[in-house]
Amino acid sequence: MSQVTHTRIRMFNTKDTYPNQTLDNDLCQAVRAGNTVYVRGQVGTDFDGKLVGLGDARAQAEQAMRNVKQLLEEAGSDLSHIVKTNTYLIDPRYREPVYQEVGKWLKGVYPISTGLVVSALGQPQWLMEIDVIAVVPDGWQPSQA
Repeated sequence: MSQVTHTRIRMFNTKDTYPNQTLDNDLCQAVRAGNTVYVRGQVGTDFDGKLVGLGDARAQAEQAMRNVKQLLEEAGSDLSHIVKTNTYLIDPRYREPVYQEVGKWLKGVYPISTGLVVSALGQPQWLMEIDVIAVVPDGWQPSQA
């Protein structure tokens, strides 16, 4: 019997997430391994699959950060524990509205950040995507937030 070394949060299969594609992969939205939380790339889609902000990169960033916050909390963490972000944009003109929105959520956190402009994301309506890594301090309890 193998020892469980991590917790998977919000497991799903890609055939449900991407019905317009022939995929069948088992994934999850976040993984907590020890004190580290890895959050899958989040876009402007809520957890019910509804796109928020069609054509609006700032609104998509707001929904993505709402998702990040929710996932971190489900993993026993919070936004203040984020140490690294990767932000993907399909157009460099989206940099200011996306980074302004993300900055509101991460004010005072000071993570390291990588930003990339890519030719496309997983669905054509997605304008941005962000993934994060967080490290939960030893002994931290969610009630301390």
